[in-house]
Amino acid sequence: MLLLTLSGCSHSEAPNAEGTTQIMLAAYTVPKEAYQKEIIPAFQKQWKEKTGQTVTFKESYVGSGAQARAIVNGLEADVAALSLEGDIETIRKAGLITHNWKDRPYAGMITRSVVALGVKKGNPLGIREWQDLGKPGVTVLYPSPRTSGGAMWDINAIYGAGVKTAEIETGKKNPDKGAELLASIQKNVKVMDNSGRESMTTFEKGLGDVVVTYENELLLRNMEQPLYDVIYPKATVLIENPVALVDKNVEKHGNRAAVEAFVTFLQSQEAQRAFAKYGFRPVVPEVVAETKDKFPQPEWLFDIQYLGGWDTVFEQLYGPKGVWTEIVEGKKGA
Repeated sequence: MLLLTLSGCSHSEAPNAEGTTQIMLAAYTVPKEAYQKEIIPAFQKQWKEKTGQTVTFKESYVGSGAQARAIVNGLEADVAALSLEGDIETIRKAGLITHNWKDRPYAGMITRSVVALGVKKGNPLGIREWQDLGKPGVTVLYPSPRTSGGAMWDINAIYGAGVKTAEIETGKKNPDKGAELLASIQKNVKVMDNSGRESMTTFEKGLGDVVVTYENELLLRNMEQPLYDVIYPKATVLIENPVALVDKNVEKHGNRAAVEAFVTFLQSQEAQRAFAKYGFRPVVPEVVAETKDKFPQPEWLFDIQYLGGWDTVFEQLYGPKGVWTEIVEGKKGA
């Protein structure tokens, strides 16, 4: 699929024409509807009114980690809108992003969310907390962190919840409790898809009792009719999703003005309201205030810094001797 994406999204055969410009957007899968139905059309209208120029888009949506690797390997994206900071950093370290992408409002973040649990309507198994996912006979779904940034957020939430709960109960952080909780749930994970969107599709097909996912994926499914109960554990992680202009590709395509305007537009109140409509927590204070009743506040919410920041998380959870790595390789049991 990535090879098809690469061949289908190259700018080499789509040079700018007079009165037109093109932007290649490479995003993780989850916000696809928000971009296609609301944000891109709104920006196209605004840009046309402001400049008289028509802007067209080519789009690619795959798991965040896979998307970052595709850009490094030649996908000529002008904008990388990904699930987590580390995937943007992968592109930067490859020399494709040359500016300080975090030197923007909200440190370059455009949406927030939390990790939540999706269960069938009526919650037949009575799922309330993370510990319920480790019980015998409960089938759990979340994607693979090898391809999905969403999966990393899911695993961070589980591990961090174990640490946080221990701290609340004893006054001291206990990484072992995080590992124990993660191991108890991982043994009940039957399918690990490539992305958060694929994981939700698997759940929709009837496989699994619980899906661990972005809150917004569940809210999206419930927009027209309530299909699932959304469960918020007391302890879960605050998700923050970044965007960055990919300098080397923009230089090649000569479309910097339009690309910079689009990246700026993503933090406008109009775009933030569109994200919120599709279940994403906004970052702009005015829209945060407008939508506060839509988004519950988990009691023991923590962010990535609570776990030491992304560099620490990558090493301690996903590195060769990381907690999750050893669990899936059978070196660390429940």
